Amino acid sequence: MPMARIGKRVGQRFYLHTDQVAESESTIGGLIAKASVILARRADARFNVIRLNENEDEVAFLDYPSLGAEPFPSLASSWRVHLPSELVTYRSYAESLNPPILHRTELLLAEGHPARPSLQALTDACESAGLFEHPKLIGFRQQWDAQIREKGYQLIGTQLVPMGNYVPDQNDAPTPLVADSKILVDRHLTALTRNVLSAPVQSLIRDGLLTKDSSFFDYGCGKGDDLTSLQLSGFHGTGWDPYYRQLGERVPAEVVNLGFVINVIENREERIAALEAAYGLTTRVLAVAAMITTSGTSYGHTFADGILTSRNTFQKYYTQAELQHFLESVLEEDAYPAAPGVFYIFRDRADEQRYLLGRTQNRSRVARARLACIRPKQRVSKAAEPAIVSAQNEEARALLAQLWDTCLELGRLPDEEDIPDIGNIQRHFRTLKRAVSACVAQNNEEALRAAALSRQNDILVMIARHFFERRRNLALVDPRLKVDVRMFFGSLRMAEAKAHELLFSVQDTTAIRVACERAASQGLGWFEEERSLQLHTSLVERLPPILRVYVGCATALAGSLAGWDLVKVHVESGKVTLMSFDDFPGVPLPRLVSRMKIRLRDQDLDIFEYGETHPPPTLYHKSRYINEEFHRYADQVQFEEALDALKLFDLSGYGLPTAQFYQTLHANRWEVSDFSLRRSTQIPALSEPCGRVFRYADLIHCGETWATLRLDNTPRAPETFNALNDLARTVLDPVVEYFGAIKLTYGFASPGLTRHVQARIAPALDQHASCEVSKSGKPVCARLGAAVDFLVEDEDMYEVAKWISANCRFDRMYVYGANKPLHVSVGPDATAEVYELVDRGGRRLPRRLIFK
Repeated sequence: MPMARIGKRVGQRFYLHTDQVAESESTIGGLIAKASVILARRADARFNVIRLNENEDEVAFLDYPSLGAEPFPSLASSWRVHLPSELVTYRSYAESLNPPILHRTELLLAEGHPARPSLQALTDACESAGLFEHPKLIGFRQQWDAQIREKGYQLIGTQLVPMGNYVPDQNDAPTPLVADSKILVDRHLTALTRNVLSAPVQSLIRDGLLTKDSSFFDYGCGKGDDLTSLQLSGFHGTGWDPYYRQLGERVPAEVVNLGFVINVIENREERIAALEAAYGLTTRVLAVAAMITTSGTSYGHTFADGILTSRNTFQKYYTQAELQHFLESVLEEDAYPAAPGVFYIFRDRADEQRYLLGRTQNRSRVARARLACIRPKQRVSKAAEPAIVSAQNEEARALLAQLWDTCLELGRLPDEEDIPDIGNIQRHFRTLKRAVSACVAQNNEEALRAAALSRQNDILVMIARHFFERRRNLALVDPRLKVDVRMFFGSLRMAEAKAHELLFSVQDTTAIRVACERAASQGLGWFEEERSLQLHTSLVERLPPILRVYVGCATALAGSLAGWDLVKVHVESGKVTLMSFDDFPGVPLPRLVSRMKIRLRDQDLDIFEYGETHPPPTLYHKSRYINEEFHRYADQVQFEEALDALKLFDLSGYGLPTAQFYQTLHANRWEVSDFSLRRSTQIPALSEPCGRVFRYADLIHCGETWATLRLDNTPRAPETFNALNDLARTVLDPVVEYFGAIKLTYGFASPGLTRHVQARIAPALDQHASCEVSKSGKPVCARLGAAVDFLVEDEDMYEVAKWISANCRFDRMYVYGANKPLHVSVGPDATAEVYELVDRGGRRLPRRLIFK
């Protein structure tokens, strides 16, 4: 299918509004016209969205009655037309309490559609609020509404609004401006009872700014529901409210929340005073949240610069930009947007810089362990041990281990300000210098050099991202960062020059390609045809700096990598794609549920979701995108080797559609179990296909004895069906394809049927009993497998046997004559032995037959 100028592409499917059909590509228009003719024969269908498959075999006509009017319209009905068979299927969701819904609807509307800007803004707001972190939970109406509530938001019109402290009364109506400023407002009535954490508190926890070790103060805490929920979860905090907690002491705290306070104060000067007072209590970071302007009708009387509600409460609504401007103009500090209506303002510049640097690095214990393993440790000579002699007790050895961890984290030798327990160090080693000497002597200096390079790259990436985000001039205030910059670069000016050079290097596609090749050679992702590098997000921190900046610039536009599984770096196009899968670490074949393509050159992005409406594609060969340190990597590799060994699929490119993949597995009697492939444990219907040509019934209801008696000859063991399927696919299908139609004369024989067979047979040897067991529980035939006798009319059966011997995998074959049925079996031994039955003294004896 050609790329379209309009519409929306999601995986292997393409969507467009009916108004855009006339503007679509001729191939697309032709498919729609053909499907429309087929649909018109069956029903007078109503629809406004059309979906086409990549392989051009199906067109779906979907009805979203509220598309363009509601932000997340529900699917009312769908008509699916299968073009090759002209089969039409219909599904109505009219009575569904939880219908599928459509996200990112702006992508289905024309550029000039009046609703498109507001819908695009809503999509951006949902992204920043973290509503798409678990895409598999949001494809249906009830789950989506619950997700919005759990994140502390409500949907008003086409705007996502923090669930603050005002629930409109339906009886309220807008009225002209009230000039009387002497009205006493009941501010306390705005306090709501919550059963989930508020939006700003959720943001603080999500971004790692509020931890169980942090002191927390809720300024204007209302009824204290946030505090109660936090304390039940092990957080420590207090709060104050002018009505509900008047006696609460206003105390300084590392993290302060001013959540939905300034928007209920009708006097601007008091608003400013509350903001300044909350910031005055802050030692690390202040979170401010306020109600956001909606496009709907304002309920209540216009009063001052807000509204007066029917409950005699005041509400001031802000746009996102207005709120940021208000905060920055009052506090004269940068306000960082965290979510719609939520901002962070840092009190401590050092803490702010650690937060910004933290977005570019992950110096975890695993990372330090990796550094320590760069080279084998060298045995320390006796001459190098004087400082260690006094450090033979357990406490001293533990201190040295902690000191080495600090060295690897800093990428340099620490000074006293870097060591919180310097007293213990001095007690055991007298000076930090002696302790550092002992530490370096018994560890790996090469690892320290690698840590230094990694730390330098972290700093350069942080500064480069700072420039990309166009923040204020960088001034180092964090003492540790100051030392790092001086030691690694000489001065901040030198570091900024290198960071500028690094930032501008992402425009060099040759440099990007070289970095991608280098990363792939180090086991950091899959470099696909020199067009893109794809890797798990946990590996991003280990990429070359140019790629870390490349990805960092993308996440600066889209948010963090949290919630995403794979990142795809496009070499030529200046794009980065983030992908989220259904249980990526827990299954060998994860399915794509969400994809975000970020266009760095025009600083925009497109988001695609998969679900019931858009079947999620399966990711094949997952091991390409992870490495040996990933959870169950060995199991993943073994699974893929077993899957490839089946030779049932062409998994190149994007591989098979999910439904086709599992249909093929099922048809071949295989199942995915955890990270393994196993033979099917199901009993199929006898009418189901057994190979491409036959059904199971053809091999079971087979032979003169069965035709005469019509006994129940159905196998009891699933393994028998597996063996019959193998026999059909490895021998019978190829024979039919090469020689034409064949006649089956004797197939599966259960113990019940075998008792009635008059000819001389050997059930314990001939494999016609397949994998069935006797009454004693032992296999009837220890060779297992399955066997069949067949005849190719008008063919010399010796020639047929010769062809099978050269082209098929089998166990045993018996040739009875040129014009007589041939016996062939498959089984676990796969001996490929061929025998000719010859008459000797009235007895038929096997003689080994070797074809030349």
